[in-house]
Amino acid sequence: MTWPMWIAVGIFVVLYIGISLEKVNKTILALLGAGIFVLFHFLEGEKVFAAVDWNVIFLLVSMMVIVAITKQTGIFQYVAIKLAKLSRGNPMTIMVLLSLATAVFSAFLDNVTTVLIFVPVAILIAQELDISPLPYVVALAMASNVGGTATLIGDPPNIMIASAAGLSFNSFLAHLAPVALFLLISLCGFLWLLFHKQMRVSNEKRARIMNFDETKVLTNPALIIKSLSILGMVILGFFLHGVIDLEPSMIALLGAALLMLLATPHEIEELLHEVEWATILFFVGLFILIGGLVEIGVMKILAERIVSLTRGSINSTAILLVWMSGIFSAVVDNIPYVATMIPLIKEMGASLGGQSLDPLWWSLALGACLGGNGTLVGASANVVSVGIAKKSGIAISFWDFTKYGLLYTLLSLLVSSLYVYFRYFVLHL
Repeated sequence: MTWPMWIAVGIFVVLYIGISLEKVNKTILALLGAGIFVLFHFLEGEKVFAAVDWNVIFLLVSMMVIVAITKQTGIFQYVAIKLAKLSRGNPMTIMVLLSLATAVFSAFLDNVTTVLIFVPVAILIAQELDISPLPYVVALAMASNVGGTATLIGDPPNIMIASAAGLSFNSFLAHLAPVALFLLISLCGFLWLLFHKQMRVSNEKRARIMNFDETKVLTNPALIIKSLSILGMVILGFFLHGVIDLEPSMIALLGAALLMLLATPHEIEELLHEVEWATILFFVGLFILIGGLVEIGVMKILAERIVSLTRGSINSTAILLVWMSGIFSAVVDNIPYVATMIPLIKEMGASLGGQSLDPLWWSLALGACLGGNGTLVGASANVVSVGIAKKSGIAISFWDFTKYGLLYTLLSLLVSSLYVYFRYFVLHL
């Protein structure tokens, strides 16, 4: 490698470590790194803006707006309480139903938002039942990561992969939803084995749950109809985006604009405060950093070395990606990891003899999303869930979460490896 390449790699590694350690705000580090790359002319002119994946940016912002409006109605909390009552107050059944609901919502909404909605309700239910909330917090965090694996919009890494590889919403459903569904069912069994002995309560405590009034959390019936109608149309648009020839980002943008128009009063400034602008700017800085590494040729060299390691076998490369992505995503933020791997996989295409790269994209998505369950810091949903618990006076340590998450992650990666191998290299589906 040339000296500019070594300098770029050195800067990127330092920033990556800083982002992983979270001692300094990751958005500041990403933007600082982007500025340094432009200063050193690793990326310049129009290429700086071309490096930013605007499909990802617009899709994230639009879905944040839609979710911010919808959650004001209380409809998500209503669903959580209704499920708890449906279980007749049985603690284990409540955990399973809330986990399934969390996974489904995480497949179509941001998984951090989903745990922000469901975890407080789960903690309240656990306290009413006089049992430890820890199993509920761990269960919902892990379910959100599994559910987010299933769709294009379920987790930011999937959004990035879809945009870079030109994969459709329906492709994600066809290729990732089956294994995500299997893993979700296995998660319910896993949770039962771990926690069922802690879930025995008296009929009197179960009756407390049946006394909850779910209608009290509904705040704006008219907005509920508008929000769910627009959200439904947006999701339908995702299914049909190939037919109507519109990117998912544009469908979400139209939905967000329409919902803002219909939602009254039009408190746009207040609503836009709900958008996680720090996250959006983090993506912008990250895209510029990765664009710089691609531009000066670092990614091409790394891709050639990985391919030589697996001797040009796409089978071995795919399985390696599942485990490498899972391990990395368990200890560092999976967003910068995926951003780094996307151009690397594109460069591999030239060395793999024109073979389809689709198995590599699915391997990357599975490893990156499921690896987040490995440790407390492996996914934002984990950190947020434990943070909510802390505010409620419940201390959950790094090891309290990780001893459960790591075991399930190893199981998930094993299942994912077998799925990738048999589906793409044995059955060739």
